[in-house]
Amino acid sequence: MSVQAYLSKQINSASLAVFRVLFGVMMLLSIIRFWYNGWIDKLYIQPKYFFSFYGFEWAKPLGNYTYLLFAFCGLSALLIAIGFKYRTAIICFFLSFTYIELMDKTTYLNHYYFVSIVSFVLIFLPANVRFSVDAFISKKEYKYIPKWTLDTIKLLLGIVYFYAGLAKLNSDWLFRAMPLKIWLPSKYDLPLVGGNLMQQEWFHYLMSWSGAAYDLTIPFLLLYKRTRLLAFVLVVFFHVFTRVLFPIGMFPYIMIVSTLIFFDTSLHEKIINKISSIFKFKTTETTSKYKYRNNIVSTIIAVFLAIQILLPWRYLAYPGELFWTEEGFRFSWRVMLMEKAGYTNFKIVNKETNQGFSVNNSEFLTSFQEKQMSFQPDFILEFAHFLGDYYQSKGIKNIAVYVDSYVALNGRMSTRFIKPDVDLYQQKESFKHKDWILPFTNEIKIKGL
Repeated sequence: MSVQAYLSKQINSASLAVFRVLFGVMMLLSIIRFWYNGWIDKLYIQPKYFFSFYGFEWAKPLGNYTYLLFAFCGLSALLIAIGFKYRTAIICFFLSFTYIELMDKTTYLNHYYFVSIVSFVLIFLPANVRFSVDAFISKKEYKYIPKWTLDTIKLLLGIVYFYAGLAKLNSDWLFRAMPLKIWLPSKYDLPLVGGNLMQQEWFHYLMSWSGAAYDLTIPFLLLYKRTRLLAFVLVVFFHVFTRVLFPIGMFPYIMIVSTLIFFDTSLHEKIINKISSIFKFKTTETTSKYKYRNNIVSTIIAVFLAIQILLPWRYLAYPGELFWTEEGFRFSWRVMLMEKAGYTNFKIVNKETNQGFSVNNSEFLTSFQEKQMSFQPDFILEFAHFLGDYYQSKGIKNIAVYVDSYVALNGRMSTRFIKPDVDLYQQKESFKHKDWILPFTNEIKIKGL
């Protein structure tokens, strides 16, 4: 099939409409949950310092106005769900949610990134041409949309799963059952699945191997009609089970409802009819086809998808062990692959007198921030610059910032992490390799991703 023929192919719009509704509802619930649990105050109001993503240092919490930002984001999610002023709503949601994600690098999670990229793509898709307030007001619904718009969402979901599976093809995960061997024994008190089972080594390996197999195969099982129902059962079981084991928030539920997009449009038609009957919402029957005026949108989406496919491989441009340096680790669907803990102590030194003192990290950082900072090189560098600037503003001159840092990775002994004789205040953040990170003293074999 030629590219032009594929771009011209149409499909029932019900699937994308249902995805829009479920996406909006899940995002609204996520915002409400975040607010209800007091995390806005705990994560974005109380801390004295916030870690930034490189190039986005301007994205900082807004003090008490951060509550308005979350409210704005939640309202946008609601408008997405009902399909009112959809284009404006999805743009506002993408901008506000992504800004929230950028406010403090400490809170980075893969599923936050997933929400950002999906919401960006939805800006360009006709998700409101069916079963929406917009369609009701205009008295015009489109029953058919370009098939590639639906395939875009499927591909993004496939990338998340398949790349997460590739990332598990390493010797720590497969042949040492790490880090599950560390995490699972602590779940002894769980009903039914807890107790002795969580202590068994064979169970740790079973979980590791089945997790890798699940991630690598589930996109293909969902695509194939004969295995789709079984695949969805596996999706539900896998995500509910991991939600029980680990505190990973709304992500399991988001993935469960998202995978419904792989089912035939007949299911989505039934969902639309059921929701319509509950809320007495009348839809306008039409057989018209939604068509883009040109190929600009499809080109933008194609470029964006290419970036998503290539971005996880950027770690190959860096020397050293990825799990150790974490250069190219984020935004690449490496989910729950490491148990990493560190001790990092900073020393402020006057280079002329060689006199110095150690810093109490807790004076500036919350316990959560300090934990994340202690084993991530870019955090350590950023905090070193903050400390240098802070004490320079207090009148200390000729400042150098040195660090005494030790890190343990996946059950190994703690070893020195950062070169202790390097003045981090003179080092600059960039996309270049951080040569002040000491080499990994062990080896993690087999690289799937």
